[in-house]
Amino acid sequence: MKADFSAEALAPDYIKTFSPYIPSNPDPVLMQRFGVDRLHRLNNNENPFGPPESARRVLEDFNMGRTSIYPSGDSYFLKYALAEKYHKSPEQFLVGNGSNEAITCVIKAFCEQGDNIVTADRTYATYEWVAEFSGLEARLVPLNERYEFDPERMLAALDERTKIIFLCNPNNPTGTWWNEDKLRSFIESAGRRIIVVDEAYCEFVRQPGFPDAMKLMEQYENVISFRTFSKMYGLAGLRVGYLCGSAECIDVVRRAYVVYSVNSLGQLAAQAAVAEPGDHVEKTLRMVSEARSFLTSEFARLGLESQTGEGIFCMVRVPCPDTTMYRRLIKRGVMVRTMTGFRFPNWIRVTYSTMDVMREFAEALEQCLKP
Repeated sequence: MKADFSAEALAPDYIKTFSPYIPSNPDPVLMQRFGVDRLHRLNNNENPFGPPESARRVLEDFNMGRTSIYPSGDSYFLKYALAEKYHKSPEQFLVGNGSNEAITCVIKAFCEQGDNIVTADRTYATYEWVAEFSGLEARLVPLNERYEFDPERMLAALDERTKIIFLCNPNNPTGTWWNEDKLRSFIESAGRRIIVVDEAYCEFVRQPGFPDAMKLMEQYENVISFRTFSKMYGLAGLRVGYLCGSAECIDVVRRAYVVYSVNSLGQLAAQAAVAEPGDHVEKTLRMVSEARSFLTSEFARLGLESQTGEGIFCMVRVPCPDTTMYRRLIKRGVMVRTMTGFRFPNWIRVTYSTMDVMREFAEALEQCLKP
């Protein structure tokens, strides 16, 4: 029996072409490997302040007896909290195990073999990965010279089998964004397709004209918004994301939705974060503004090209392979994201953090640039 069995032979051709994604090792393993006694995580766009106080209290007071009881299968109370905050029906929300599950559910719900999705070539890679893992074509449109999504070229990529368009606004990793007029014009030109506006970093933007997909979907029933508690609200370790759309769209997506995927603690902490009065957000925004200003100045002083848009991150081009710079920095206790996988070779992405950490990163970077 063993000689006749081949797992590879059973896999579809589109799976055979992929290599598995290998996450980085846990921090203690990395610290031991690179000989450092602390590690600043500037690689995953995590909020250095952690969760807001309201969520902290929920985490601290969690009744351990509840671990033997299944969570709400559809995050019932969290959906109602979101509905109250955004003045919508609870049935317009689906809560998932991070935004990756939301992406998967939407693609499974609307796409079949022969269909395609359209997005940018240098954006959040999971749109592309999930589509291609599902045997679908992912049409990747180049960003323009300002590292922005290009609406004309995206519209030109559509055909009769395009079911979903993914727009990351603001875009990860470039921080560029479309204003409301540009987004409205694109939606109206894209026809009867699902428009997913990934707003994972929307809470970090305070620019005039920045659109709110939650409001736009009241006029455009084909718009779906993705949001998360991982970034601004510091709950990345609990994996809670959600999507919102018209009742008709969400009814379709719900058919591909996996119940019980969000744990009880994550639901409770996220529900508390929804009610956060705003102090945590304002504190984080001040940190981001100060860090952005500092790093922009430092990159200029070091003669490095940088891209500092909106979000909790920026990018900088380094004069060596990004993997080499990663190794040099981690030996100094600083972990960044290499960008070759985002199709930005020789760039690194840096998460904004508190000023003591930003100064330490800038000093380490300067040392790593020396011959």
